[in-house]
Amino acid sequence: MNIVVCVKQTPDTAATVTVEDGRISWGDAPLVLNPWDEFAVEQALLTKEAYGGKVTALTMGPEGPNEALKMALAMGADEAVLISDPALEEADTLIASRVLAKGIEKLAPVDLVFFGRSSVDSESGVLGSQVARRLGWPTLSLVAAINTLDPEGGSIEVERMLEEGRQVVRSKLPAVVSVVKEINEPRYPSFMGIRRAARVEIPLWTLADLGLEAVGSPAVAWPEIFAPPKVETSCEFIEGDSPREIAKKLAERLIEEKVI
Repeated sequence: MNIVVCVKQTPDTAATVTVEDGRISWGDAPLVLNPWDEFAVEQALLTKEAYGGKVTALTMGPEGPNEALKMALAMGADEAVLISDPALEEADTLIASRVLAKGIEKLAPVDLVFFGRSSVDSESGVLGSQVARRLGWPTLSLVAAINTLDPEGGSIEVERMLEEGRQVVRSKLPAVVSVVKEINEPRYPSFMGIRRAARVEIPLWTLADLGLEAVGSPAVAWPEIFAPPKVETSCEFIEGDSPREIAKKLAERLIEEKVI
């Protein structure tokens, strides 16, 4: 099977977000593989181990070292590709989906494409479905388990995790699958995997390499960015000799603060 896993480089989730001169800043936080994408990479590797083939990690981002691709390679991905072009600096998901779809087509034939549920920096959660739409493939989102996969027959059955329960869905291949964290436990990269990832030369594709002359303007724009006002809070404990007394004091404080 030819498997593609789309990943993204994001700031560490422990970073503090600030707004400086109208631009969002993550400070000196290190860039890492988007945590949701770790589950997508792991599922791509498990699928390869079960059915054979190769796994290619694909991302779109600025030119230079990419921690998302390095991590995917260290975990066990066979190849990695970086799509980078100055015209993509302000890309939204509509532009990103078009570019990634072209990248997947360039890697054809592809049987499965894996995505994480969303990215921790933007949390849109729509990119996988948009890419599937661009490709004209089925999209299977919120996947918590792959029940059966038949590469020969070109079919897949998955369980989707919904608020009401789990939904079993069957689909033809090729397909785009976005996974949730319940699907697996991502492996730790081995020492040899880390060394290999450090040596691999990652090819860089521009828009011209994908046959795209232009990608247009983003549909979503941020004319102004500002930090919300800081809210000071305090905690007050209501004490008393009995539940009735505590309840009475609490009601009096709520009335005093004009909450009720």
